[in-house]
Amino acid sequence: MRKDLPEIGDLVVVTIREVKNFGANVKLDEYPGKEGFIHIAEVATGWVKHIRDYLREGQRTVCKVLGVNQSRGYVDLSLKRVNDHQKREKISEWKNDQKSEKLLEIVAKALKKTPEECDKEFADDLRQRYGTLYNAFEDASLNEIWMPEVKAKWKNAMIKVAKENINTPYVKINGMIEAYSVAGNGAESVRDTIVQGMLPGVNIQYAGAPKYRMVVTEKDYKTAEDLLKKSVQSIADAAKKNSVNFEFTRKQ
Repeated sequence: MRKDLPEIGDLVVVTIREVKNFGANVKLDEYPGKEGFIHIAEVATGWVKHIRDYLREGQRTVCKVLGVNQSRGYVDLSLKRVNDHQKREKISEWKNDQKSEKLLEIVAKALKKTPEECDKEFADDLRQRYGTLYNAFEDASLNEIWMPEVKAKWKNAMIKVAKENINTPYVKINGMIEAYSVAGNGAESVRDTIVQGMLPGVNIQYAGAPKYRMVVTEKDYKTAEDLLKKSVQSIADAAKKNSVNFEFTRKQ
């Protein structure tokens, strides 16, 4: 579920609505109908003689939340506490969020539903699972088998829209899993073990008993390696719990 207001410490995208001698009123672009204020002391480090040297009406920028008034739906903001790197990252994230909402509209149309109905049915859950809806679209575009536990129609619509509209360069690393059990319910125990490694960005496919091929897709090799280790550890922990013999081999 999306928040009605940001929290203290959050970075937010704003549009300058009105510049005054002592500060600026802004619109919170990620929170419809909500506004905030940047006091002149929070515009830049050092003394600000002319605030319009830093801010102008219609300008879009990134601020840090210093305070939140829930009853008024109003926030106090700082511009000077956001560095250039944070600003670039936040603007990129915001643009991706904007794109993901447009893609959700396409999914909703294909399902003959409203975006609000899609939010309740699956999109809010995806935001919680992936952090952002755009991350979910990215994962759907990259993985040959995405969220195999889900059989609903919305999944196929998500995959189709994602593959047609998301094109981001990624790296892939892979390995081979061997997992088996001699217990009476061995096949079920192996399945329950393997599924623990199916994290976002991880694709695990059956490659003939007792082998499974793991492919990790991420934005860079370090992130991919970290995700692979996390996935393998999750499987190893489950294997121990389920009395499954488990071995992983990293492929170059």
